[in-house]
Amino acid sequence: MRHITIAFDGACKGNPGPGGYGAILVNERTGAEKIVKGREAATTNNKMELSAAIAGLNALRPGAVVTMLGDSRYVVQGITEWLPGWKARGWKAAGGKPVANVELWQALEAAVARHESVTWEWVKGHAGHGLNERVDEIASREAERAGAKSGRELSWRSY
Repeated sequence: MRHITIAFDGACKGNPGPGGYGAILVNERTGAEKIVKGREAATTNNKMELSAAIAGLNALRPGAVVTMLGDSRYVVQGITEWLPGWKARGWKAAGGKPVANVELWQALEAAVARHESVTWEWVKGHAGHGLNERVDEIASREAERAGAKSGRELSWRSY
């Protein structure tokens, strides 16, 4: 059985604005790593967080035992707590409004279903967790590249 840890993160410079995501996949037996990343010129932070988790899970062959590490309460609580209620209400939030980013939540649910098991752990961002710090840097670089490609000047200090 393959045991994989995936650290995932998304970043957006402006919300909406240029965004990027990254995931670091670590094979727990061998220590081998794989990096998955991407960017969009106009997106939101929540979309990038979800995209990071989806891309990480989809980069694996099906059937793995996966531990997901992320600093996004939106993703971790969404997949572990809110998703069953959304589905039961026909993809409506508790207040009756449509769930935001429903297509990404459905894609995440499908990505999870490909594996033997997936557990989710929230880690505090910018608190010295090695994998989280690294994946944050990847996501931020991708967001910067997305901004450069779109012609937008970005200042890291202004966000």
